[in-house]
Amino acid sequence: MNIGRLAARVLIGGLFVGHGTQKLFGWFGGGGIEGTAGMMEQLDMNPPRRNAVLAGVTETGGGALLALGLATPLPSAALIGTMVTAIRKVHAHRGPWVTEGGYEYNLVLIAALLALAQEQPDDVSVDALLGIRLSGIGWPVAALLLGVAASEVSVRVGEAMPAGSI
Repeated sequence: MNIGRLAARVLIGGLFVGHGTQKLFGWFGGGGIEGTAGMMEQLDMNPPRRNAVLAGVTETGGGALLALGLATPLPSAALIGTMVTAIRKVHAHRGPWVTEGGYEYNLVLIAALLALAQEQPDDVSVDALLGIRLSGIGWPVAALLLGVAASEVSVRVGEAMPAGSI
């Protein structure tokens, strides 16, 4: 068993579940759907409510799959997409340092997700239980490309739609 990989997977996945449920249900001091939709509207992510739900579901579901160790490159790609979008829409103009509201934490999460996507989760995972073997350099590359592409589509669609769209 790789205790470091297990700990990283469960911690990072669990924190993403928490972050997503802040968006969806207002748990852990989050804004819930309405608060998140308001934030999405300010970011020109239209329609705001749909983007709030999608972001919350992506973070909650992706975090859960990551923590469970199921098809790790796929939830990694989804979570990378949310982090790239957060960098682009919230943090990029503030520079790298988190103390200034920057994107350093998002980049650390992306790097961690890439590392997790490259190798099998470990013996304590759904993948191991099902006999799924996904490892190698192609997986993190695919996760990064898919995450960046998803962010691009999300941002472009959100900016192209009028603010009052459903």
